[in-house]
Amino acid sequence: MVMERGGRMQDECFIRGGVPMTKSEIRAVSLSKLELREGDIVYDVGAGTGSVSVEAALFAKNGHVYAIEKEAEGCRLIGQNKEKFQVGNLTVKQGEAPEAFQGLPAPDRVFVGGSGGRLEEILDYVRAQNPQVRVVLNIITLETLARIQEYAGREGLEAEVVCVQVSKARQIGQYHMMAAQNPVYIATL
Repeated sequence: MVMERGGRMQDECFIRGGVPMTKSEIRAVSLSKLELREGDIVYDVGAGTGSVSVEAALFAKNGHVYAIEKEAEGCRLIGQNKEKFQVGNLTVKQGEAPEAFQGLPAPDRVFVGGSGGRLEEILDYVRAQNPQVRVVLNIITLETLARIQEYAGREGLEAEVVCVQVSKARQIGQYHMMAAQNPVYIATL
């Protein structure tokens, strides 16, 4: 297993296929914002390849992570990554949130990588299950960011928002230049 400084896994560690994945730099900030504890119950909504799920399960070793993913290909990849990293405290659940939460224990922490357009329903559900739940969302559009801000204001919550912009060096001939990736807003409720 190839690790980065600070113990984070490099993207190349994960079986990916063509499914979206939270990249290592964004994953590091998002997991930090979750403030995971060893016994936490974690939902990873829109889990994709399961990169966040796997790292969360490795940290919350006395808790449990539920990777919620609606696409069969994503569920298959999450299962493969679960096996690769030997995380027994990770359950893959295929379905659309919030219906896929039915029967799960109340969450302590929720990561939302994708909401399928049902953001407010997801937030209402997890907050009803645990009013103290900590939610971290990765957002790529200004419209979704505005929805988060509006939701937080309506519910009397404080939304902390950080914008993370990552650039990586790439070689062009004998030179290297920085190539910017799309910015990601990380909101914490």
